[in-house]
Formats: sequence, structure tokens, C-alpha cells
Amino acid sequence: MVLYGREAEHAAVAALLARAWAGQGGALLVRGAAGIGKSELLAEAARRARTAGSRVRVLRTTGTEAESVLPFAGLHLLLRPVLTEDRLASLPAPQANALRGAFGLAEAAPEDRFRIGLAVLTLLSDLAVEQPLLCLVDDVQWLDPSSAEALLFTARRLGDEPVALLLAARDDLPDDGQPSPVPGVPELRLGSLAPEAAAELLADRAPDLADAVRAMVVERSDGHPLSLVETVRALTPEQRAGSAPIPAELPVPARLLESYGARVRGLGRARTALLVAAAESGGELRTVRAAARALGAEPDDLRAAERAGLVTLTGAAVAFRHPLIRAAAYQGADPAERMAAHRALAEADDSGRDPYRTAWHLAAAASGPDEEVAARLDRAGESAWERGAFAASAAAHRRASELSPLPLDRARRLLSAAQVSVVTGRIAQADGLARQAMELTEDRTVRAWLGMVRGAVEDASGNPRTAAYLLLDHAEPLAGRDPGPVVPMLMLAARSAWAARDEGLIGRVAEVAGRVRPEQPVTAALAALAGLVSGVGTSTDSTHDLTAPMASLRFFVDDVRGRNPDSHLVRLLAIDCAALLGDDDAVLGLATAEAVRCLARSTVLSLADVLRALGDVQWATGRLREAAATAAEAEDAAGSTADAAGPGGPLPARRLTAVADRITARAAALAGDEEKCRAALERSAGDDSTAVLALLDLGLGRPEQALRRFEDTLRGGPAAAAALLPFTGDLVEAAVRAGLPGRATGRQAAFTAWADAAGQPWAEAVALRCAALTGPEEAAEERYSAALERHREAGRPFEEARTELLFGEWLRRARRRTEARPRLRNALEAFECLGAVPWAERARGELRAVGETASAAPAARPDPLAVLTPQERQVVRLAAAGTSNRDIAARLFLSPRTVEYHLYKAYPKLGVGSRRELAALADGFPGRLTEVP
Repeated sequence: MVLYGREAEHAAVAALLARAWAGQGGALLVRGAAGIGKSELLAEAARRARTAGSRVRVLRTTGTEAESVLPFAGLHLLLRPVLTEDRLASLPAPQANALRGAFGLAEAAPEDRFRIGLAVLTLLSDLAVEQPLLCLVDDVQWLDPSSAEALLFTARRLGDEPVALLLAARDDLPDDGQPSPVPGVPELRLGSLAPEAAAELLADRAPDLADAVRAMVVERSDGHPLSLVETVRALTPEQRAGSAPIPAELPVPARLLESYGARVRGLGRARTALLVAAAESGGELRTVRAAARALGAEPDDLRAAERAGLVTLTGAAVAFRHPLIRAAAYQGADPAERMAAHRALAEADDSGRDPYRTAWHLAAAASGPDEEVAARLDRAGESAWERGAFAASAAAHRRASELSPLPLDRARRLLSAAQVSVVTGRIAQADGLARQAMELTEDRTVRAWLGMVRGAVEDASGNPRTAAYLLLDHAEPLAGRDPGPVVPMLMLAARSAWAARDEGLIGRVAEVAGRVRPEQPVTAALAALAGLVSGVGTSTDSTHDLTAPMASLRFFVDDVRGRNPDSHLVRLLAIDCAALLGDDDAVLGLATAEAVRCLARSTVLSLADVLRALGDVQWATGRLREAAATAAEAEDAAGSTADAAGPGGPLPARRLTAVADRITARAAALAGDEEKCRAALERSAGDDSTAVLALLDLGLGRPEQALRRFEDTLRGGPAAAAALLPFTGDLVEAAVRAGLPGRATGRQAAFTAWADAAGQPWAEAVALRCAALTGPEEAAEERYSAALERHREAGRPFEEARTELLFGEWLRRARRRTEARPRLRNALEAFECLGAVPWAERARGELRAVGETASAAPAARPDPLAVLTPQERQVVRLAAAGTSNRDIAARLFLSPRTVEYHLYKAYPKLGVGSRRELAALADGFPGRLTEVP
């Protein structure tokens, strides 16, 4: 079994066992709070012993408070399996008699005390002659003193015996700080699990737990293993899935609560001060004392709790020695006492320094609906959102809704909670909140905003067509009357309709947008989408004028880049529109900046779309290493998503891993690695696979198959045709090489019209190349030459290399070998740099055909990062770009200490000893997401 976060402790125990099996016996005392994992460590030792087969004998006992007054009770339980008369008879008579007397089998004598310990040592030594021995003693603190004394005697004398004595004791009892129950035995102290280890433990024990719930349990349990597991066990299935609210105070394991509760009750009058401290989670001593004084407590009451080992007072703060003590103090009070404590705290802290905390105290003190408190809590939720505390924001809005007297206010506040949830990827929670709010109101505007939440949920769930219908159904009735929610809904509907490749829905978006402030850049852009789809995809033999829609898109993108608006949806739409314009620089700048924002604000639901756009433009512009890094970014972010829905797992995580697989598939297609390409596409559920597989087919010499793929997809309608527009160069080349150039005529005309309207050099160059391929021979040279001129301004090296290759092939067919060679050399060099293996082979073959002996493909330049693990590679890239450890941790969702560890492991592998030396290697691995244009 895995002991999460206990590698060092496990190693210490393993070393004890290894030494014992080698004949160097010893003892080790494991100490820690109740439930911290001591018993699990002992159980792991037993499992380790079992893996040694029948060679190792295991004896065990556990101290219990009920038997702590019974002499030798624990020792008897330990030895009972081997305590036969034959064994006793084999002992020296005085020892045998003493042991019999200890266990009530004979008359005992006062002088037997020493002999009992010696008898135990002799018995264990005799057993160890037959096979190595492991003795496990749990809850030593509850062992009766006689048993503890005998075991301590034995523990000190095991040096030459193949015996390991592993003990465990709590250190959170009232007599904490007193001598060890087995003084002189080496100690191993167990502390709380690190957050990463706690999350791994929950992932193993409760794999169905939603990520957001897991994070909350980890935070509230402070890395306490038993609390982690027992808390999850107490949650309902809905709470585990994240679709139902989690109680503000999570349940405490019953057996821990009983122990701590008894100690709290023993404080008497000081319980009031302890309750106030438990209710005041910030631990501010001044506030706690002021509130406790208002409830009749005395100034020294907290000192009594400190002397009882329940809290520590340091300077201006009071801290519980363990979160479960706080829970016991709080849950052990009756509801009226808790409400009074919160009311006193609100009054003591009503200075405006922390309105969020005060609002929550007031909410906890409320016995029923209270609009004033609800309003304060609602404002606190808005403040939390602004500070980036998203889960806290949603919780505040949800609780404000519960305290709202009027149904409409309850609905509005549930809407706020749902909006926060959906933006941060808590899909199931957002859907549940939105549906709950829908039942509370008929207000058209509120229902429209709720419809937007549900539309986002549907889109995130892989149902973009349903999402678009839902959004439009709510937006249309408000068009021209209440534009507030309409424009954001239309932006989301447009993106969903585009994802669904549904030109009818795209047209509906345009129609509604025309009735809502058509003069605004964003609504004009929404209307322009329909014009673009119609212009490039209505037919295969004619096109409409694209000047107007392309101009609207251009104006909108430029406006967004100039203003940098606050609206996340506006910025996302601008990325999409920049891609439709073929504007690589705009896409790169907008997507890079938005990825940083998404990561910083945990808006993981949109992160997949942003990283997809970023990876696409990086790939297209030859930034292949950066595209690979973006894929790794998506993989890393997949592990930090905040919601789960159904057996398929976290929805944002699936979208993010699909982005990584899409980038991997494109790189594999370029390299001609069919197996890897198809595997990646299968993992991504075939996300837009036509262009990727067509490129693979072209590279591997299968133009007919590539052409069929394009034609099959084009039958999907104008929206599908518009989506394939950037890949028209592949379609035309496939048709020409298949001997069917006429099959590409309509799409080539649409692309040429689009390229003319877009004015992007790369698109104009590809349009000229297509014209050279399909036009009259006498015009080919001029068109190829013009294409290369445009390529030199374009920044798409793969497209430029293909034009060089096709021009070189044309020159070779025209028997102009000398002129063909430089073209083919340029193509070969570019293909080799890009890792386009089949394309390089094609160029190499053409060079041989013109009489030039082309060398074999050069050995790949060693990748300095190849020796690193994927996680180390991510950390090193960012460190080389000058990113601090804390920022790297935030970016990669790690702890700063984990970052330090990865760098510590990576430096020797790279042969460097500092960040300065690491930066010197940066040319080999360009950074990613390190600058916001």
C-alpha cells in the first residue's frame, strides 16, 4: 500500500527492519497525533515483513485506555500467540515462573519484576533463532505501565538479535511534553501531510471525489490523514461529486471528536473562550478575547486551554494544536452557544477591517432570513471574487441566497454563485445552482443570465449545439429591450455554434446581434461571422464579397487589442476572430496574454480553448518547441480542474488533455509518424481530425486519401467549409497530385477571395502557390516567385518550404536543374529543421533527380531537456526564462518546495549549478507563457 507523503518515514522503518533481518535488532517509536498515520506505518511494516515470506514472524498488540490499569494486559496480547507451555518450559525456571506469575498462571512475587523483562527478552530471542521477528505495539500511551516497562527493558537489549520492535504513541494528549512512554528508544515523529500528498491520498481512497471538494477537504483537515478519509466518508454522493454544498463545518471522525470533546468539556468555564476561538478561524487574539469577554469569559480562560494542551498563545494569535480540537470545541457546543459566539465576534470585529469575515459571522449568527446580513454577505462574495478567492466567493453568494427573504433575491444570489462556479470550471455545481435558481423566479433577465450559465455548462459538457440553442432561446426575447445579458450570451452562442459547425445557428446569432446595438464592434463582429460563413462556404463554384465581414472582424480585433477590455468573453471572441482573419501575430499575442490570465485566475473552463488557439498558431508559425510546451501546459492544467461530471471524470480536464493530444497529433503528422498521430487523435476523440490526417496522408504520399477526407468533411455544410479554409493549400495540392485538380476549384476560389480580404502575407502566398499549381504553365513561374516574396513576410516556415519544394519540382520538370537546386535545398533545410521527415525525404529525392547528391538526414541535435522528467522540463523552462520559484509554483500548480526539488534534481542532469548557468542553455528550449504582449 502507498503511504502518501511518508517516504522518509517509510525509509526509516525499512532501515530498521533491514538491520534487524541482518542481525542488528533495534526499536523505534513512532510519535504523532491521533489519526496522523502511525498505525498505517506499522501496518506497512507488517506488510513488508510478509513480503519476506514465512521467514519473518509478526507479533502485535495495541494499548487501550480501558485496559491501561490492568497489569501486563498489553504484554499478554503481544505474546499470546507464542505463549505455549513448551515455550515457557524452555525458559530458565526463574524467568518462566515470573512470566507465568505476570499472566496470572502462577503466584507472582515482587522480585519478579526484573525477571519478567528478562523473560520477555529471552522468549523473543528464542523465537528469533527460528525466524526473524517483528513486534508491533500501537497506542503505547495506553499500555499498562507494567507492559511498557517490560517492553522498554527488552527494547534496550535487542542489539544482537534479529528482532525489530516498532512502537507507536500519540503525542497530543494532556500530558504532552512529558517523557516518552518508552524513554531512550529512538523516535520518529509524524507530522501533517503536505497538501500534495494529502490530495494523492484522497485520490486513492476516494477516486470519485470532485477536485474542488478534494481541495476543500485537504485545506480544512490540514493534512491529517484520518480526518481526510473520515471526512470524505461522511459526505453524501452529491457532496462528493461537488453538485451539493459542502457544510461550512465538515464532520469530524467520531472517535477523535470524543477524545478531544472530553478534554474540552473538562475546561469548565474556559469552554466559552475556547468556543469563541474556534468560531474565529483567523486566530486573532485581540478579537477572540473581546468577543469572549462579551460572553462573560475571563481574561485567563485561554491560558487554561493552553495549559490543557488544546491551544497555543503566541504574541497576538491563538492557534489550536490541531484542527480537530477546534472542530470538537465548536461542534461540542449547542447551536445557541455557537450563534452567540459568532454574534459576539461580528460585533468585536465590525470595524470594517475584514468585512468578509464579519459577514460570515453575522450569517452564522442568523436564525432565519435576514436581508441586511444577506446583502453584506453578497458584497463579501463580490469582494472575494475581486481578490481571486473564487470558491469563497461562490460560497458567500450561496449562503446569501439562503438568508434572502425574497425569492427573486435568492435567485439573483444563486446566479452569482453559479456564474463564479462555471467560470472556474465547477460544472456540476454551476448546473445545480442554476437549476435551483430557475425554480425561484420568472424574471426574464435573471432567467436569461441563468440560461447563459446552463449554456456554458452544455458547451463544456461537449454539447455545443444544445448550448447554442439554449442561449439563443433566452437571448432573443430580450433583444432590443434589455441588452445587458444579450451580448455576452450571443458571444457564447456564436462560439458554440461555430464549434457545432452549424451555419443555421450562426445565422441566428447574426440576426439577433443585428437588433442589439449593431454599431458596437462586438455585435458587428458577431454579424460578420455569418457573412464570412456564407461567403466562403455557400457553394463550391462561387463566392460572395468578403470585404465587409472581414473588415468588421478586423475592426473588432484591433479594438480589443487596443483597449484590452475586462470582458473575458470579448477577449476569447477576439482570439477566434483573429484566427478567422489568419492574423498569426494577433492570435499569438491575444492567446498568450489570455492563457496567463486564465492560469492566474483559475478560469480553467476557457483555458482549453485559449491553449488550443495558442498551440495552433505556434505550430503554424514554426514554433514547434513552444507548441510542445503548450501541450505540456495543458496536461499540467488538466490536473487542477475544479469539477467533475459523470463517470468520464473532470470535464475541463478532458478538454485540456484533448488540446495536448491535438498538438501531439499535428506534430506527429508533420513527422510522418502515423501510429503516434492516430493514437493522439483517438485520445482527443477525433477533435477536428480532417486537416491533421490529410497532412499525414500528403506527407506519406496518399493524396487521393487526403482529398477524400476533405470532401467528406466539406459535405457538412458551409460552416464546416469555413473551418477548413486555412487548410485549402493542402486540399489543392492533394487534388493536383491525385490528378483531379478540378475537384478543388470552388474551394480554391473561396480561399483566394478570403486571402485577398484578409491581407495576410502567408494566405496570399498560399493562394499564389495554389494558382501556380492549377493555372497555366506559362504563369506558374511568376506565381511561384510572387508566392515566395509574400512568404518572406509571413512567418510560416512550413508553408514557405512547401512552396520552395513545389517550385523546385516545377523547375526540375522544366529541365531547369540548376535553378531548381537552390529551391530544393532551401526546402530540405527547412523541413529538416521542422522535423518534417517525409517532406524532407521528398525534397532529398528531388535533389537527387537534379543531379545533386543529398546527404542522409542529419542526426538530430541533442535536446538538452531530454534527460529530464516532464515535470522537471516544465520547471526548467520557466526557471530559464527568469520566473521565480513562487511564480513557477503558481503556474504549474505545485508548491514552491516541489519546484525547488525539481530544480535540485535537474541541475546535475543538465550539468549546471545555478540559474545563471541554466539561462545560458535557454537557446535550446525557448520559454513559454512568460511574457504578456
